[in-house]
Amino acid sequence: MTLADPRAARTFRFVRHDYVDGEASLVYAFDDGPELVERIAFPGAPQPSPERREAFARALALLHFVAGVSYYKAGVPGEIVVDGEAPSPSTAAFLDALYLHGLGEFAWQNRLDLRERIRFPSSPASGDARAAALALPRRTLVPIGGGKDSLVSVELLRRAGEPATATWIGTSPLIEACATRTGFATLNLGRQVSPVLFDYNRAGAWNGHVPVTAINSAILVVAAILYGYDAIAFSNERSASSATLEVDGRAVNHQWSKGWDFERAFGALIESRIAADLRYYSLLRPLSELAVAERFARTSAYDDVFSSCNRNFRILGPKPADRWCGQCPKCHFVFLALAPFMPKPRLLGIFGRNLLDDTAQAGGFDALIEYRDHKPFECVGEARESRAAFAFLARRAEWREDALVARFAAEIRPQLPASDLVIEPLLAASGEHRIPDALVPFVEQG
Repeated sequence: MTLADPRAARTFRFVRHDYVDGEASLVYAFDDGPELVERIAFPGAPQPSPERREAFARALALLHFVAGVSYYKAGVPGEIVVDGEAPSPSTAAFLDALYLHGLGEFAWQNRLDLRERIRFPSSPASGDARAAALALPRRTLVPIGGGKDSLVSVELLRRAGEPATATWIGTSPLIEACATRTGFATLNLGRQVSPVLFDYNRAGAWNGHVPVTAINSAILVVAAILYGYDAIAFSNERSASSATLEVDGRAVNHQWSKGWDFERAFGALIESRIAADLRYYSLLRPLSELAVAERFARTSAYDDVFSSCNRNFRILGPKPADRWCGQCPKCHFVFLALAPFMPKPRLLGIFGRNLLDDTAQAGGFDALIEYRDHKPFECVGEARESRAAFAFLARRAEWREDALVARFAAEIRPQLPASDLVIEPLLAASGEHRIPDALVPFVEQG
């Protein structure tokens, strides 16, 4: 089949969505082109009870709109059409912001200006009436990503005695191993992206980064209503809110849907439009990446199963032979962030090599500290965190002679302000958050 180029399309359509026997179908199209059908599996899920049906219908509609960002970006046409019921005015405003900022990196990489393209239609008939409370059971869905952050959340919830379920979306043996190691109950949801999207990509459609955390968040809202959970606790730290770079006065943030602006808006939307007693929050929001690393280093229970290397989680393409490729920004940052808090032999055992004693890796670490380069388009901490970690290691006998640490001390440290060289202030909890009051002490105290 020859596909029309979605970049030439006039409209992007939300065609329909439905839910049958534990599977949600989300259907999209460009103009009158072939349908793009995404399928989300909720294994063993019951039909929504009568008192939850309206909330479930709204959650499914929201998922349809949010997940559409993966498909919209293939063509970014100037008109968005909803074949069924249009979103409420407040939901449409949220979606405008999600698509604009969530596709910020994609737009920058492809030299596109989306500001005049993204306009969701809205219907006053959909209303903005407050959602009712659903008397959801007290228990928490904890998304597991395979890296250190969600495992820190697991241990915080364990210490707090909160009933929780480790959940993940898609098929990843690495994530499954981490979820199993937690000892929590587990829930694995399925997601099948439309194969037509890959056909479009092979034919030259626009492609690039999408706000995956937003999509996963919307999936888990549906899951919370179906299975009965009153909280969804992500593990996004305060560093995620920092822009990767500034372009023409506008922030471009690879992690926008992990940041505070998204969390605040999405959480408020869920409580006002879906279920008044469904809490959406990030348990690690007040913490820096270094503070999360310090907490992770307190236990070795996950050393042999966790990985933050994104090459493990590609939909297509090769994956590293080991859990850590040792070459990507995530490997660089996690190694650097853990080094101040772990015995050196333990860290080298996790990675299988010393990344800070390899001069070929200098460019990657320079980007982390924004030395001659901007921060990578990856989920890494702020440059000041990486600088402070380097400065800390430069004072440690077991690290200071390693090639990149010695180079930092001799060449880069003299150019930095003293405030960038102190690690202790970065380990304190601070800033806005949506964490339930009962859990705040566990986060602040570590």
